[in-house]
Amino acid sequence: MDTQLVVFKSKQIRRTLHNNEWWFAITDVVAALTDSVDPSGYIKDMRRRDKELAKGWGQIATPLSIDTPGGKQKINCANTEGLFRIIQSIPSPKAEPFKRWLAKVGYERVQEIEDPELASKRTRAIYKAKGYSDAWIEKRMRGIAVRAELTDEWKNRGVNGEPEYAILTSEITKAAFGMTPGEYKQFKKLERENLRDHMTDLELIFSMLGEAATTEIARKQDAEGFAENRIAARKGGKIAGDAREKLEIETGAKVVSPENYLAEPESKKRLKGKSAHKELP
Repeated sequence: MDTQLVVFKSKQIRRTLHNNEWWFAITDVVAALTDSVDPSGYIKDMRRRDKELAKGWGQIATPLSIDTPGGKQKINCANTEGLFRIIQSIPSPKAEPFKRWLAKVGYERVQEIEDPELASKRTRAIYKAKGYSDAWIEKRMRGIAVRAELTDEWKNRGVNGEPEYAILTSEITKAAFGMTPGEYKQFKKLERENLRDHMTDLELIFSMLGEAATTEIARKQDAEGFAENRIAARKGGKIAGDAREKLEIETGAKVVSPENYLAEPESKKRLKGKSAHKELP
């Protein structure tokens, strides 16, 4: 586990990494939003007021090791989803901005269900705001669609969600790029960031090829269940891997890149690459 502090409106909120996501000390969040001198007592009162919150408390609060002045102690923590539920039960004016934001997110989600194209537009806008080029965004969006088609196919063929999806994805990535997603992230010096958000154009293209090939093989061979789809995943990934190796032989350059977009946006790196190419004799 990795324990760190995050600051909210000058209040320190302890958090710890658990199951690859941040969990926050509930008492710290309540103290920040209410200025209560006794956040533990406030939480008890809140649970008494909100019977539904009390019923689901066991699913929201998880005791995790957190640093305290007396050393590490087990403290009730909640992930982001759990915190949103808790915030809904806090009548403090400080919680109102969060509640309004939640209402906005909920409204947008309903809109996206009614018109899926809105979700695509919002995703494109987010990537654009993060500094990605239009060319990269087009490939990333296509990759998202290819991925969704593959997971739908797995669902229809008896693959039981996570962690089986993750295992099959690892098979594709290993065959396509010679490393698992975890190894790939280490190679790019990523931690919790989305691997595909830090892929180059070619990496995205070969990822799509591996997943599209896997979908087609699963259909043509009528793969059923996890074991048969695992074989299809290896075959689909190998098709992408073979194509990648042929390109590397022809160009003399590796497709798999240690490049990431943590410090510099993709669009700026793309422009630098074009400038360097023009300067070559």
